[in-house]
Amino acid sequence: MSSPNHTTELTAPLRAPSPGRRELLRRSAVLAAAGAAAATLHPAPVQAQAPDSAAAMRSPQRSLDLLAATSAETPTPEVIALNRMAFGPRPGDLDALMALGSDSVARLQAYVEQQTNPATIDDSACDAMIAAQGFTTLGKSRQQLWLDHVVKQNVTWDERMQPARETLHATFLRAVYSKRQLVEVLADFWHNHFNVYGWDSWSAGTWVYYDRDVVRGNLFGNFRQMLGAVAKSAAMLYYLDNVSNTSAGPNENYARELFELHGLGAENYFGVASIVGPDGKYLHPAPKDASGNPLMYVDEDIYAATQCFTGWRIDQATGEFRFEDAVHAKYSKIVLAQATPSGAGVQDGEFVLDLIANHVGTARYISRKLCRRLISDDPPESVVQAAADVFYSQRNAPDQLKQVVRTILLSPEFSTTWGQKIKRPFEYVVSLLRASNANFAWSDSFRYRYEAMGQALFSWRPPDGYPDRKENWSSTMPMLQRWRMCNWLMDGWKVGGSGEDKDNPRIDCRSQMPAEVTTPIAIVDYWAQRILGRNLPDDERQPLIDFMAAGRKPENSLPADQINDRLRFLVGLIFMAPSFQWR
Repeated sequence: MSSPNHTTELTAPLRAPSPGRRELLRRSAVLAAAGAAAATLHPAPVQAQAPDSAAAMRSPQRSLDLLAATSAETPTPEVIALNRMAFGPRPGDLDALMALGSDSVARLQAYVEQQTNPATIDDSACDAMIAAQGFTTLGKSRQQLWLDHVVKQNVTWDERMQPARETLHATFLRAVYSKRQLVEVLADFWHNHFNVYGWDSWSAGTWVYYDRDVVRGNLFGNFRQMLGAVAKSAAMLYYLDNVSNTSAGPNENYARELFELHGLGAENYFGVASIVGPDGKYLHPAPKDASGNPLMYVDEDIYAATQCFTGWRIDQATGEFRFEDAVHAKYSKIVLAQATPSGAGVQDGEFVLDLIANHVGTARYISRKLCRRLISDDPPESVVQAAADVFYSQRNAPDQLKQVVRTILLSPEFSTTWGQKIKRPFEYVVSLLRASNANFAWSDSFRYRYEAMGQALFSWRPPDGYPDRKENWSSTMPMLQRWRMCNWLMDGWKVGGSGEDKDNPRIDCRSQMPAEVTTPIAIVDYWAQRILGRNLPDDERQPLIDFMAAGRKPENSLPADQINDRLRFLVGLIFMAPSFQWR
């Protein structure tokens, strides 16, 4: 990487849990709740943690060890779709999906067509909710954002941060309430793929543009267009220092991440090797395809690409992209064994972006990351290759990325793979709010508690984005903060916590359960179906029945006061159970 802070996604397989650890039973949800309820101190923020081969919490009495799960029963394709194409179902979502066709295949095809054509979905209720927040930056153009929040004389820090702050609020509201769920899932994916730290003085002021026009505006479009929009955005030009890249003082940060993270990926890095032919000319050392094109990249490609991007700037008066010819390296460069076109200039950089976007390695790398996000941590090569074939063959199509995503979502692997991925903090919290039909509204208190979970949005400083493997999110502290957040949400989270709203809980479980559901067995099964779309496995179900019964016979009706006293904790236990963590 180009600096000590720049880290690369690991591509080597992680060591599987030992057979002994696989024999550990999953921690019961009751013990999980006890741990969460005991965590009354202010939570300290955590970062995603690398897997600890020694297992920091070895005993099932101390930790919810998802990796030690003996099994994770595969739900129906409809439930899988709502947990992968959406941030989990809201009440009524599963019924609506079931009504889309006569069988699972027809229903999934209809849902994919619906979600990949978001303009056809009526999302006016969510739009109205966001409009009611009084945001003032979400509709501003790139130039207006720059003038009002970056270069305005005496601009305050609060004004600089306002576009990023309002985008953050709107992102949570859309994730919870929008019917265009696949858009929200993919926006989260592409923000991680083209990661930028959003809270510095250059990126925050234009963050609305980066989110709205660069990420969301291209996620069903063409990858080359998206790559170019990212490269020319103020957020990326400043974040990876290309604004200081000159022929006299080259800065390779952007070029390196373009190859390593944005395009071909580290999996296609051949190393630092170089070959000089008998005539003294450089020969590309990587393996070649049938046409003689390198299948992988080396450091020489990055060095040459760095020179191609010299002079890429932002106009300080308008915030628009500008090319500064005076600092550009005007000599010919060779990138991936291809010489730049004659007449050096801004086209040098465009030439590199063309090479990256049209490379078979990019097709595989991007497809693998999408499959990892939408299917499993280690997706089968069959679906990766199928998606890569579409990516490459449709590389000039205006809806290239839509076709790639559609290929993944309609693959057999999508509907039959489960238990190989857990929700990250953002997915966990949003799915909880959706499943509980929470009366969600943004607050500083919510932000404080959410960010303690370790995935503060737009806040990952290295360029690789938040990790997307279960091992990074299932160790001790990320799980403990997950339980703390759940406990806070379920334990009477109030609007403001005082005044006229003191008796108005955000999540009111009692009013959402039919009056005739009164036995411990019926209550547990009702909420399992309501939240998960399926029954809990016995090793999670029985402790919850016992908790709800509190010594009474589980098949007998409970007194109303016992239901009222225990119900919100019972629902919280389901949210803490292993079954709710999978996606």
